[in-house]
Amino acid sequence: MQLSEAAEPVFARHETFHPRYGWFRKAYVAATADPRVFASEDAPVRLGVGKNMVRAIRFWGLAAKVVVEVPDPDARSGRKPTIVMPTRFGEALFGEDGWDPWMEDPASLWLLHWRLLARPCRLPVWWLALCDFNAVEFEVEDLGRSVMTQLRSVPDWKEPSQSAVEKDLSAFMRTYGPTSRTSRATVDDAADCPLRELRLVGRSEATGAHRYKLGLKPTLASAVAAHAVLDWIARTGLTGQTITLERIVAESGSPASVFKLNAADLFTALTPAVEVADSLDFTTPTGVPQLSWKGDAAVVAAELLSEHYGVVPPDPIAGPLGDEPTVRADEPSDNDVTEDVLTRLHVRQARRDGGPGR
Repeated sequence: MQLSEAAEPVFARHETFHPRYGWFRKAYVAATADPRVFASEDAPVRLGVGKNMVRAIRFWGLAAKVVVEVPDPDARSGRKPTIVMPTRFGEALFGEDGWDPWMEDPASLWLLHWRLLARPCRLPVWWLALCDFNAVEFEVEDLGRSVMTQLRSVPDWKEPSQSAVEKDLSAFMRTYGPTSRTSRATVDDAADCPLRELRLVGRSEATGAHRYKLGLKPTLASAVAAHAVLDWIARTGLTGQTITLERIVAESGSPASVFKLNAADLFTALTPAVEVADSLDFTTPTGVPQLSWKGDAAVVAAELLSEHYGVVPPDPIAGPLGDEPTVRADEPSDNDVTEDVLTRLHVRQARRDGGPGR
């Protein structure tokens, strides 16, 4: 997949702030309480942060697709024509009956990491750094030059300023990279970044250069890895009910590139989920491992998270439908999650709890 297909030309909208603990949930909670909160004059007071942080929280919520910007149906002259609403996926994750309302499961960090890079991505610099940069060891300056070269070649995109790209790279390194213990401020800054716990970027003991951590990740839950694969399939519009692991690994922007996994790693990561999910299987019709699934990929992707977290939200869905704003109880829903699917999820949950199911 090309950058122009995967991402939007958005640069340095985070006000130089990397995502902090609680910001993803804070964006969801604020938008749920008041879709116009981020544009209100008293937003800093209501959110308990500075004005620049208000914009940063809004950006990171949008980037992780837990909230979405939509036209304001009541817009009048002088009022901002858009509002921010929770997405259906944001509701399924952070809602009162959601998968992980308080982000207590380490797997949720991998889930949010995937959503930041999933199509449509609001972080093209990050997408290039993780999905289209082949070096394992690197200096930030070399990464920056590679990113600028790639951005200049994107058709129909206005070339961003060097300053904007540098701000995005700085946020990237502060989000994922090892901390430099040069001051109390940098240590505190690093301690407040949840995605640093993923340890995707470290340092080479031999050279001191930054280094991507390749291979299996201890905190990457199999269900989240499988969810990301099916979510990616739903977003890219791939047809059929099977895909080879080699193709997943070869595609830029796939979970394999976002999680830094090769084909063998991906097979190992997916195996536990495949073993317990009725809708997933591994096949080798030509000797090449393939992942197969039954039903709609977005539905199966949501089902996997319900299985992992042991919770069935009211409206579990993934893929592009999950990025849509929540639907009120009095509005019709085009949710593809049928009653049959929800019943199966409740049965599994009941069995897990030791009951007969419904």
